[in-house]
Amino acid sequence: MRKRIATIFACMLIALSVSAQNALKKVYDEDINPIEQVEKAVATAKSEGKFVLCQVGGNWCPWCLIFADFAETDSVVNNTINDNFIYRHVNYNPRKIEPNKAELAKALMERLGNPARFGFPVFVVLDGEGKVLHIQDSSFLEEGKGYSQQKVVRFLKNWTPAALSK
Repeated sequence: MRKRIATIFACMLIALSVSAQNALKKVYDEDINPIEQVEKAVATAKSEGKFVLCQVGGNWCPWCLIFADFAETDSVVNNTINDNFIYRHVNYNPRKIEPNKAELAKALMERLGNPARFGFPVFVVLDGEGKVLHIQDSSFLEEGKGYSQQKVVRFLKNWTPAALSK
């Protein structure tokens, strides 16, 4: 009987975990070329006098989806991003079976300064010329089961065009 109760309890926990993750909006476009996505963002940033904020990760990453939701729903974070950055969710999936996808993932990491070493999501700030200015390990922005508004805003404000022009 105990074994049956433990099995039912485990199944309930798995179901809750899956439904919670599925409740978050998928934000990474897995069908576009991520390097082209980055280069287009750089061009837009240059024309608007902003930097690019790449959130590198994937729909497979719960913390990536949690941050995307946080950045969209927290008005202070959202305004800080929109005022200073072209924000892109850059899909990274090194486990794709297709050889050209694996090569593309490797090229993306090289283009962005090899940020995968920090885990996911990882944030890469690029200037209007496409130069990597900063790679941010997202674990330093976490708080509890989410992200800290104070830590995220501090990170963002330290890497704006205005902050670096002083």
